[in-house]
Amino acid sequence: MTDFLIKSTVALSVFLVFYHLVLEREKMHQFNRFYLLFSIVISLIIPFVSFEVIKEIPANSSNLQVVNQPIIQMQNVVEETNYKLIFLWSLYGLVTLILALRFGRNIKNFTSKISSNPVVDFKNSKLILVEEKILPYTFLNYIFINVDDYNKQNIEAELYTHELVHVTQKHTLDILFIEFLKTIFWFNPTFLFYKKAIQLNHEFLADQEIVKTYNDVPFYQNLLLNKANGSQTIYLASNLNYLVTKKRLIMMKKRTSKNTAFLKKIAALPVVIGLAFLLCVETIAQETKSGVENKKTQNVPSSDKYYANTSFVFKNKSNKVFVEKKYSELTEQEKKLIPPVPSLAKKSPDSKEYEGFKNSENYAVWIDGKHVSNSELNEYQASNFVSYFNSIVHKNARSKKFPQKYQVTLFTAEGYDKAYGKNQVRDAGTITIMASEDTRKNKIQKTPEKEITTTINDVERQPEYPGGILEFYKFVGKNFKTPADKIEGKVIVEFMIETDGSLSEFQVVKDLGFGLGDEAIRVLKLSPKWNPGIQKGQPVRVLYTLPITIQNEDSAKK
Repeated sequence: MTDFLIKSTVALSVFLVFYHLVLEREKMHQFNRFYLLFSIVISLIIPFVSFEVIKEIPANSSNLQVVNQPIIQMQNVVEETNYKLIFLWSLYGLVTLILALRFGRNIKNFTSKISSNPVVDFKNSKLILVEEKILPYTFLNYIFINVDDYNKQNIEAELYTHELVHVTQKHTLDILFIEFLKTIFWFNPTFLFYKKAIQLNHEFLADQEIVKTYNDVPFYQNLLLNKANGSQTIYLASNLNYLVTKKRLIMMKKRTSKNTAFLKKIAALPVVIGLAFLLCVETIAQETKSGVENKKTQNVPSSDKYYANTSFVFKNKSNKVFVEKKYSELTEQEKKLIPPVPSLAKKSPDSKEYEGFKNSENYAVWIDGKHVSNSELNEYQASNFVSYFNSIVHKNARSKKFPQKYQVTLFTAEGYDKAYGKNQVRDAGTITIMASEDTRKNKIQKTPEKEITTTINDVERQPEYPGGILEFYKFVGKNFKTPADKIEGKVIVEFMIETDGSLSEFQVVKDLGFGLGDEAIRVLKLSPKWNPGIQKGQPVRVLYTLPITIQNEDSAKK
């Protein structure tokens, strides 16, 4: 909504400024009328139009995946009511309702006068003879005049012709249109200036017809000045006396050459193109492929192969499907939103860690994805395992079967290849991804040249949370709150660990909806500074991927 208001207001303002500076003073009133109406319509459409421009940038970072995954126990929390937002929407609704009633009341006043006063057919309009002492004014094809002035023939022919121009050219429709928009967007003063410009242009059009028909400019100017004294403005109507100023009097004698008019009309085109480029064109940065693959990606299967049998369903926050395709049909921007291919760095546990895994009171153990007793580790050596990951299990997530505080999964060479090797292919199925429809563009900002981004395999010292990775999981588990709904699955968030240890560039790679992605980012923003990664003695930026497993209490006890 904010984006719509900003873009539409910018467009409305630019068009209006161009009109006042370039078009208003020229005698091309018919073009100006449609320019003003077109400006309003196009300004309301521009926020919904988007053009993408792909810009390639050098690839300068790779994913660093967390090897341990915290399991977040479901916590029932009551969502806080945003009273400020409720108040603002209530205020908007109240003011809009009042203005809508005022708008309807004024239309009803016209219909009441039409039905309760004598009506006289006059050329292609109808004269409504009213008792009030008024100057003629027009609403739709009705011209309201004083009954005594009509009977005594005190109304000059020029005034009849003036009002007939408003009727013939349907100027009331323009006013009703702008008044309707003023009712909806009452907080935007731009529409008030547009109404004044449109009504003044209506008078220019009517004056032009009078000068052309009667060819007596001095007489008509004097008539306007005499009739305008002490007159009142009628809401929603085209009034003879509207803004009888120096502009109208000068415009009657204004001469505009065809060449000047043509050039100024053409000048409006660059304004439209410039606004479209400024407000509608969005640059999408796309990393160029590097000829050298890092050690990590050499062992990871390509997404094309891994997801070959997978379909993807993209849903917005309202749980509405806006994309449903097979992997091969996804665009490059949509592919960037899917979860990365599962990968795990190859690293054997050291002997001290390995001995700790044998303690059945502290650790639950899995080998190649299969649960085994801790004593079975005696049949292996630490070097028999090419990779592993361990994680903390919070107290409320433990079960009778697995009461341990920690859990560890170890991979043999065969098990690792099956789970994370190049030939890994995901089973056929469907993955649902929660995302905003405009996030499919997945904008990538270029990293400042003065900061270096490196990968886990090249960095000399990995970034580290103060106190270690287990403390980081405790921090996440303590602060992460989930809605009351029973939800299970995994949320994956990417963030950059800067050279000063702060976290930035948060992006939800995979979301389960229900605000869980936003909650993960909120928790990460609370994190204290990390110890940054070090490469060649210098701090470097490292892109970190955090998978958070969401598990409700019933599932945890099974």
